[in-house]
Amino acid sequence: MTLETHLRTAGRPLLVPYVTGGITADWTDYLVACQEAGADAIEVGLPFSDPMLDGVTIQQASDRALARGVTPESILDDLSRTTLRVPIIVMTYANLVLRHGIARLAAAGVSGLIVPDLPLDESAVLEAEAAAAGVDLVLLVAPSTPGDRLREICERSRGFVYAISVMGTTGERETLAASAATLAARVKAVTDRPVLLGFGISTPEQAAEAGRAGDGAVVGAALMRRVLDGATPADLGRAVAELRAALDLGVSPGTPHAEVSGHRG
Repeated sequence: MTLETHLRTAGRPLLVPYVTGGITADWTDYLVACQEAGADAIEVGLPFSDPMLDGVTIQQASDRALARGVTPESILDDLSRTTLRVPIIVMTYANLVLRHGIARLAAAGVSGLIVPDLPLDESAVLEAEAAAAGVDLVLLVAPSTPGDRLREICERSRGFVYAISVMGTTGERETLAASAATLAARVKAVTDRPVLLGFGISTPEQAAEAGRAGDGAVVGAALMRRVLDGATPADLGRAVAELRAALDLGVSPGTPHAEVSGHRG
């Protein structure tokens, strides 16, 4: 089953937690915890020394993983040995993809790929390679994306459309930017692919808001901050379960637009 098929058949607001690959020796236990807490897919970041779109928290998570001596190969080897029911989406930068190749990702069981620094006008070759390998290449749109380019991105994206909720890098924010709902509406007007909002979604309330505006949320920095502060896999699972509950209660037919309580600790 492809990533897109899996997400389309989920039948609920989508939740995609992010975990930095190799952040701890037992990092794949965090993936299992996310799955058991209700993740619909899990985004795994391959640590990179020059992560231009990552804010302080994800940079610190990457630095910790790199300090442990992890490599893309070691992370993919770990993934190969981890049995999961939900799809894995790798997020990394073009340099690493071009060096290691999509076939290696597919061999490790990866279903989706996000390459934020890949220019759309130069992505055709990678799109073809990804399609041949059975990996959905997920493309990104931002509040600044003009209408004609947004439509093209939505047509070419696979798996889902990643809507960057706010201009800037990843990181926790106090509120979900007003631009998030506007962008989600623009995307949903031109595609029926799932639309997931990311960048800055930090609380269960914000996840629920993202679920109402689009089809779900990607949550990264808020979870990695917990791991950097010492959260165990079980701790992270509880945080993901709070996001799951908020998404479900926030958009379920029985409780439309209901807000739920939550906390960031």
